Formats: sequence, structure tokens, C-alpha cells
Amino acid sequence: MRSYRSLFRTPEFTPFLLSFGAFAAAQTIGGLALGTLVFRATGSPLLSAVSMFAPQLAQLLGGAFLLSGADRLPPRAVLTALALAFAAGTAVLALPGLPVWGVFGVVLLQGLVASLGGGVRGGLLNEILTKDGYVLGRSVYNMLWGLVQMVGFAAGGALLVLLSPRTCLLLAAALYVVSALVTRLGLTARPPRASGRPSVSATWRTNALLWSSRPRRLVYLGLWVPNGLIVGGDSLYVSYAPEAAGALYAFGALGMFAGDMAVGRLVPPALRPRLATPLRLLLAVPYLFFVLRPGVALSAVAVTVASVGFAASLVLQERLMSLTPDDLAGQALGLHATGMAAMQGVGAVLAGTLAQLTSPATAMTLMAVASVTVTLTLAALGRRDERQPAVPGTRPGTLPEPVATD
Repeated sequence: MRSYRSLFRTPEFTPFLLSFGAFAAAQTIGGLALGTLVFRATGSPLLSAVSMFAPQLAQLLGGAFLLSGADRLPPRAVLTALALAFAAGTAVLALPGLPVWGVFGVVLLQGLVASLGGGVRGGLLNEILTKDGYVLGRSVYNMLWGLVQMVGFAAGGALLVLLSPRTCLLLAAALYVVSALVTRLGLTARPPRASGRPSVSATWRTNALLWSSRPRRLVYLGLWVPNGLIVGGDSLYVSYAPEAAGALYAFGALGMFAGDMAVGRLVPPALRPRLATPLRLLLAVPYLFFVLRPGVALSAVAVTVASVGFAASLVLQERLMSLTPDDLAGQALGLHATGMAAMQGVGAVLAGTLAQLTSPATAMTLMAVASVTVTLTLAALGRRDERQPAVPGTRPGTLPEPVATD
């Protein structure tokens, strides 16, 4: 599948995208409003960054305890319930007088239930599309995320000039309800992809199975760490340029959109595996420029160029799927989404702490240096593995046949 026309002719792909688009718009507008609300109340770059990315950090717990549900629960019901839970939580965040500790309690609960979302959506997309359409479909999914972020952050910034952050949070809650309705009415009720009950023990066993091969571990680390460090730096836009944070996030989304479109539609499949390291380096290197504390215009250029590098996730996800059985696709993608989100939360805490001790510009630069270092280290480890001879009768990264449990 190499054309957008054939992609959008696939049944259920369009409502799947619309549901995700409404959810992403709610996250974008709600996250910017919440970060602004906390920064205005506390004046703290750390608390502002953590308020926007604490749900991602909480997904680490969800990934450890709940992730087996990504393949063992009906996807439409899970995605509908997830959107409604976020709607309720966001409405609570809009309550006047809610203390800061209350804000963090709500966003941590949201992150916990969100841990299922990435795996369920990824597995469902894998079911909706054929194998040869996954990368193109995932690129459109990522492009939509970038487009929604671009429009959402720009619109969110404009709305925060006209409306209060709490009113913007209520608007985000309404968008979550829209996502739930589209999911419920537009998608088919599918059975779970795997048998057995979701449980903590099943989650741990499958996570251990997925983590058991070195090639797959390197893929996961490549998906999580360089990305998480840069997104942690991105969490400082509100404190770096309070009046232009929405614009910086929008330009970042524009770069992400361009990168996903280029890799998903224009790059030949044979060339894609070679782009993983260059794209991850591109993601970080422009942020080294922030050591000079550039103005908003030059910062926007650097952010846009860097964000093209987020397309590295397409290349690495394709490799991950090539190493994973179909009935574990949901949990494999869920582990990716959960680990990436958790690392983004860790990155936000680390960047916010560095900004408290130095400045937002210095912290963003240091996060970029760390991301470059990790990318080069992982690339060197991957090359070393390629030079080592394979064990006769095995294929690197393959999994044994999964054993039905629970």
C-alpha cells in the first residue's frame, strides 16, 4: 500500500483517525492550559513542565501492571472508556480553587489509565491495515498528531489570550467526549487479539518476553531515550518564552508533520532502516543552538528543523513489528508507547530541575547533548551486534512462540 487513496479506502481507518484527532486536540489544548495555569500560580518552570508531562511519567506504572489488557480487552470499549475518563479528569482540573497537589493527583491518575491507550490504538491500527500499509498508515497517524498539535497549540495560545485556562480545560473535556462518541459510533466491536484475562502476571511475563532479545532492547531504547530527552526540553517552552510557547509548540508540530510525511510517503522502504540514527541526531542537534539564548523567531526555526527527526519513530516501529508476533503487537506497541511516555515524563522532570538550577535555555541545551550522546552510543552498539555472527539456525530478534496464559 503506497498511496493515500488506497489507505483512506480501508474500512474504519477514517473514523479511527477522527477519534484520535479529537483526543489529541483535547490533550494539546488541555496540556497548554494546565501548564499555563500552574506556571501563573507558582512561577516554577519545574512544576509547569511536570504538570504537562506527569501523565506520561505515570504511564510507567500502568505499563508495569495493566499493559496485558492491550491485547486481551476489546479495543473499542477500552478507547471509549479512556476518552470518557480523561473528560472527567480534565473537568476536575478546571475546578476553581483546586490546589496544586490536587492537580498532580488528577494528572497522575490520567496517566495511569492512559497506559492502555498507546497499545490498544497501535494494535487496532495493525488490525485495520494490511502489513504493507502499516508504515504509511502510521505516518498519517503521526502526521495527524503533528497537524493537531500545530493547530491546537496555536489555537490554545490564542484562546488563552481571550479565555481563562480553566475555560480552555473545559473545552478540552468536551473534545474528549467527542472522541468517545466517534470511537463508539464509528468503529466495529472487535474481540480481543489474545486469549486469557488481563493481569499483572501476564503483563510482566509478556513484557519480559518482549524485552528478552538484545536487538529488540536496542530498538526500544532508541524509541524511548533520545525522544524523551528532547521532549523534556520541549516542556520548558512555557518558561523559556511564556508569551510564545504556543507558537513554538506549533512550529514543532509542523516539523513533525513534514518528517512523517517524507518518511512515510517519499522514502523507499529499502532506505528507511538507514535513517534511524541520522533522524535521531537531527532531533537533538538544533537544540544545541539554544545555548545562545535565541529570540522567538530563531528558536522557531530550530524547533521546526529538529522536529523533523521525530520521524525516526516510524523507522524503529517498523523494525519492532518485524520482530514481534501479531498476537503480541498490541502489547509490544503499548510497551513502546508507555516507555516513551514515561521517558518524556522523566525528561520533563530532569529538564525542569536543570532549569531551576540554571536557566531554561541552558537546560534545553544540556538535554540535547544527552540525546546526541545516547543516539551515538546506541548506534555503536547496533553496529557491534551486526558484526557478530548469528547463532546457526536462529534469526536475530525473533521470539519463541507465545504460551497462552491466564
